[in-house]
Amino acid sequence: MTKASRNADPPRRDQAKTAAATRILIAHGDACYRTGLRALIEAVSDFAVAGEASDGDAAVRLARQLEPDVVLLGLAMSGLDGLGVLQQLDGLRVRPRVICVAGAVDNGEALKALELGARGVFLTTACSDLFAKAIRCVMRGEYWVTREHVKDLIGALVEARSTPTPPPGKRPFNLSPRELDVVKLVVGALSNREIAQALSLSEETVKHHVCSIFNKTGASNRLELALFAIHHRLVQSDHSFRS
Repeated sequence: MTKASRNADPPRRDQAKTAAATRILIAHGDACYRTGLRALIEAVSDFAVAGEASDGDAAVRLARQLEPDVVLLGLAMSGLDGLGVLQQLDGLRVRPRVICVAGAVDNGEALKALELGARGVFLTTACSDLFAKAIRCVMRGEYWVTREHVKDLIGALVEARSTPTPPPGKRPFNLSPRELDVVKLVVGALSNREIAQALSLSEETVKHHVCSIFNKTGASNRLELALFAIHHRLVQSDHSFRS
């Protein structure tokens, strides 16, 4: 049996799972780490391993062939690297949701991965119990980034984009001036309590504004709102970022 055909065939245990299972392609250069990921996935009743790839070219080929729901993608692989794989996946008829996996990711690399369509960034040093949570998160259409790296990533997003404020009188996405103030502070990685202090509001009022902003923009969490705000030029390019 060739390596490609072996990778394409899910294990017998996965074949017994229901058709509704989330099908996951593992693409990582480390065989031991792939084995660990497979064990984690197989332990979840509604997850199934669709296949495995040990390099970037195989990842693209199997993603096209198997049409998985999710790809766990190592950023450092031989041949085509993870960012190259993301570029190739953009042309697929059915594009899977991608979670990038790496031992360490600098902000620029993580930002580039998100710009290329990744829905999450997961560090191998993070608790393995969070993998299922991350997969379910991206399957809901949300973004996943390990909590301790959210502030750094949002800071990199702000610095990387030239985002002038919309012209006076405009109300993008029907956001009120106060809601735009809240958006800018969310992008600055402030908590609800810190936003309340900065705007002289109660924390409950800030929570109400944040919920309203989520409803108007379609964002489901603060990272997704930050990505949305920067993409749609809702914040100034010289906005200060708190570390």
